[in-house]
Amino acid sequence: MSDDVNRDPRGPLLGSAGTGAQEAGVFASTHWSVVMRAGAATATDSFAALDRLCRQYWQPLYYFVRRRGYNEPDAQDLTQGFFARILEKGLLGAADRERGRFRTFLLRALENFLANEWDRANCQKRGGGRQIFSLDESAHAEAGYQMLPTDTNTPDQLYDRRWAQAVLGAVLRRLRGEYSDQNGTARFDVLKEFVFSDRGETSYADAAARIGLSESATKSAIYRFRQRYGELLADEIARTVARPEDVDQEISYLLEVLEGS
Repeated sequence: MSDDVNRDPRGPLLGSAGTGAQEAGVFASTHWSVVMRAGAATATDSFAALDRLCRQYWQPLYYFVRRRGYNEPDAQDLTQGFFARILEKGLLGAADRERGRFRTFLLRALENFLANEWDRANCQKRGGGRQIFSLDESAHAEAGYQMLPTDTNTPDQLYDRRWAQAVLGAVLRRLRGEYSDQNGTARFDVLKEFVFSDRGETSYADAAARIGLSESATKSAIYRFRQRYGELLADEIARTVARPEDVDQEISYLLEVLEGS
């Protein structure tokens, strides 16, 4: 994962990602709440929401399985098989409908899966015939895992840390998509250096020169960029919790995870 999602996103972001975003209707499109209301991944919108969430957040579970001691091929097969089981068989009965977080549900379901559902002798069957993530994606995840220190983070701690990084990475990808033309992409690359702090490695004057604006206009662009980042962060978190009031708490927890890593 790039340094962009490992830096501390505190400052203005927590405030801009909270209640105001909920009042703007962010929570109306929450994907996990759609799945939970349906009670199973049978309805078209529910299945699509669950499929998207699984594809977005499979890597933290892969890291968890690897840290539990499984080798690379077994971890790949187990992670594929776990998501195939969720999407094809449904494991939503374990979700707490009052306090459900997709992050917590997935980890507990995976732990049950590893303990009760599969035997190492059936490794070749674990994929279930359904590919959730590609071999290239798996290789990328393994390369990231190999770069981690081996003497820090329990499987649970690593899972939460990687989940937080995945959330921030998803937010940056969504924000980059809003700067789609060539000039916009170049501006995004400059503005993202200020998303977590006013005091980055690039000065306002240098940033202004790089994007062709006055220093005053650049400061305004940075402010709008950071506000939009906060809005998208709230929206991304809202996709993974069951209730509007859980959004700020989940954001705070994930930022604490990153701060302590």
